[in-house]
Amino acid sequence: MKASQVRTAYFVLMLSVSSLAFAAGGDTPAPAPHDWNRFTAAKYLDARQTWWMGWSKARRDHETACISCHTAVPYALSRLTLRHDLHETGHSAPEQEMLGYVTKRVNMWSELEPFYSDEKVGPRKTVESRGTESVLNALILARYDSLQGKQLQPLTEKAFQNIWATQLSSGEAAGSWEWLNFHNAPWESNESHYYGSALAAVAVGIAPANYRARPEIQQHLAQLTAYLRKNYDEQPMANRLVVLWASTNVPNLLTSEQRSALLNDVKKLQREDGGWSLADYGKWTPRRDKTAFETGSDGYATGLTVFALRQAGVSMKGPEMKRAIQWLVSNQDAQGIWPAWSLNKQRETVSDVGRFMNDAATSYAVMALESVRR
Repeated sequence: MKASQVRTAYFVLMLSVSSLAFAAGGDTPAPAPHDWNRFTAAKYLDARQTWWMGWSKARRDHETACISCHTAVPYALSRLTLRHDLHETGHSAPEQEMLGYVTKRVNMWSELEPFYSDEKVGPRKTVESRGTESVLNALILARYDSLQGKQLQPLTEKAFQNIWATQLSSGEAAGSWEWLNFHNAPWESNESHYYGSALAAVAVGIAPANYRARPEIQQHLAQLTAYLRKNYDEQPMANRLVVLWASTNVPNLLTSEQRSALLNDVKKLQREDGGWSLADYGKWTPRRDKTAFETGSDGYATGLTVFALRQAGVSMKGPEMKRAIQWLVSNQDAQGIWPAWSLNKQRETVSDVGRFMNDAATSYAVMALESVRR
């Protein structure tokens, strides 16, 4: 049997084991994934992305905007999945504007200023910005390519050239990328260096035309795989779930033992109401304002978990998944939002900045429910 056939057989076996791990316990159908409001979700996400791109603090040189981890990236990952059910024939206006910014920044990579510079913000912010942006640009463009066709577009090719040019090639962090750290968990903190590298693996894995098999990227991919494997065990659950997502398309990121342990840990962390809480997903630095974390289930942790499990082939028939889907279906509010809360400080959730976590939560809830429907 060829090596590729062995890997395929192994992956199929692991999917079966994963499905059984969550599927045991009854044949009652899962809640109908259509029982939520896609129109209000899309309206909310479009409005938030529009606000973000127009906010003075998000604006960047050459009439572009920062690609934020809390609003812009989740929006780019999720918005396209709603198109079919909303009977849309093309990108929404905020999508077009966002993709225009990404296009300009990829094409003008060497001419544009970093998102944050050493001179204006502090040490290492230039290299952190370059590493972060290279990963996020490639992720967004690969996501659109993967859902719209079977070809890797020339612009996405350029984005991947930037990603490999900024990958670290030596030292303890070889295989990873410099990542913005403003001590804002979960995406711009000490734990986020690994998170960014996991997103890079997702980008490589979802890129169409079997991009991950190209000979010219194998050394880069090997270094990335080695970094993710070496540092996996010390990661918060939020990061490990992104690696699970990536592992569905990139071989050898997880051992069978790590995968089984991850699924067991997810099961243990599920709350009585069926959801998960980001507060439970890591040993986060205490809040700067000294207030306690909100510990109720939230849309980001629950959406990310369900989405990652579905990408990994976990069955919807198990009681844990049924309860999780029910939580998602039941916790969208009248504005289309799923709730989540800052790990860094207590914020007024109706303010624009206070909604950052809701932006990510709503995007991942949409991705989760759309993956269930499919």
